[in-house]
Amino acid sequence: MGNLGPTELIIIGIVVLLLFGAKRLPDTAKALGQSLRLFKRETAKLRDEDADATVVKAQAEPAPPQQVTAASSVEDRLRALEEENQRLKAASEPTVNGVPLSQAQKKDQSSS
Repeated sequence: MGNLGPTELIIIGIVVLLLFGAKRLPDTAKALGQSLRLFKRETAKLRDEDADATVVKAQAEPAPPQQVTAASSVEDRLRALEEENQRLKAASEPTVNGVPLSQAQKKDQSSS
């Protein structure tokens, strides 16, 4: 079934030539080649973006938590935790032109 001899290939070539015509075959081959080049280029971009994303994730390791002494009050501990929480949220929040997405949406809603 998978063995195509020269006779079968010639018959397939003749059928393709009859279906598409001699004039349309070069145009079809050219369009197919352009599509394959575009596909290769886009997949290469995706691989590069994935590689960049893994490098950024590896570099963005969280800082070690701050040591809290026994003399600190509960309010100081709470404030330190809230600051750490805000810092982590800001680091992981998507941005639009350097502005956090939530703030950009608020500006858009207020200007509408």
